[in-house]
Amino acid sequence: MEGELPAAPRGSSGLPAGDASGDSPCALLPAEALALDGDEDDLEVFSKTSRGEFDSSEFEVRRRYQDFLWLKGKLEEAHPTLIIPPLPEKFVVKGMVERFNDDFIETRRRALNKFLNRIADHPTLTFSEDLKVFLTAQAGELSAHKKQGPGLLSKVGQTVRAVALSMRGVRSRPEEFVEMNDFIEAFSQKMSLIDKISQRIYKEEREYFDEMKEYGPIHALWSESEEDLADTLGGVASCLDRCCQATERRLCGLSEALLPVVHEYLLYSEMLMGVMKRRDHIQAELESKAEALTYRKADTDLLTEEIGKLEDKVECANTALRADWERWKQNMRNDIKSAFADTAERNIHYYEQCLATWESFLAAQTDLYAKEPSEDKP
Repeated sequence: MEGELPAAPRGSSGLPAGDASGDSPCALLPAEALALDGDEDDLEVFSKTSRGEFDSSEFEVRRRYQDFLWLKGKLEEAHPTLIIPPLPEKFVVKGMVERFNDDFIETRRRALNKFLNRIADHPTLTFSEDLKVFLTAQAGELSAHKKQGPGLLSKVGQTVRAVALSMRGVRSRPEEFVEMNDFIEAFSQKMSLIDKISQRIYKEEREYFDEMKEYGPIHALWSESEEDLADTLGGVASCLDRCCQATERRLCGLSEALLPVVHEYLLYSEMLMGVMKRRDHIQAELESKAEALTYRKADTDLLTEEIGKLEDKVECANTALRADWERWKQNMRNDIKSAFADTAERNIHYYEQCLATWESFLAAQTDLYAKEPSEDKP
């Protein structure tokens, strides 16, 4: 991290500057994207929390994407069966030479803000010391804090054990978690399909918008060479321009209200699969120890003690996931319902605007035709 903004209180709106109203300019999402190599860009991000031990309830800090990866990893390590919000993917516009494009940076900044605010709003994750450090650390402090933790050999050992347990699998997953796993698999398939359809709709609408932008100027130019049709062609050009503006606003609505929500929950489905695997790893470790106790006579006291700890760990993991699951499902339903309802309202408004534009033009043309002398009519 090359630089960092000090923690600073924000406005009462709880939004970064320029986001408080819906009138701010909208940057259309690129139709295609590629993976972004490297993570050296600093981004100004925002978070809001109601915790009393913080000096301020609102923070603005400058962090790198790698810092977010660290925070997410620490939260998963401390709370393996809680549903940690997904991080936005790293992407750039296909063919973009300068990857610090304002539209790209703003898209990522909003997604990272949502990631932080979801954590700060979580009843358990909000009390994470790593989150507190992330939001309040001064220059250099975060880098030092990130270096703390288990060494490389310890991490390798944990990874090898996790792989071995995953190969072994669990023998008797509780029925409620079987149903949960089935839900996640079905949810993942549905969100993947909705995400692809939404992206395709956006791409087609953007192509339509790019084409429509050319029609207005063409009719305006045409009107200059057709004296008898100048007013009519000029009116068509004006209607096309207004419909083009309405289409652009509609595209902005898709890129701000629908596409990010759909894609976020597609990423959530991947996170949920990871949570289930971590829960199963804990249960598999318990089953492995219990099996060892059955066939081994030596070190039975030690194994019995380890089994008791693992039983508590499994119960805690199940309880945490059970509670977080209900909370996540409620939030998911609210978010998706709101996104689709907002999109439907925007679509209705869009078609009403376009219809009113052309009806007004046709009414004006009808009145003009009615006023013409009868001998000029065909």
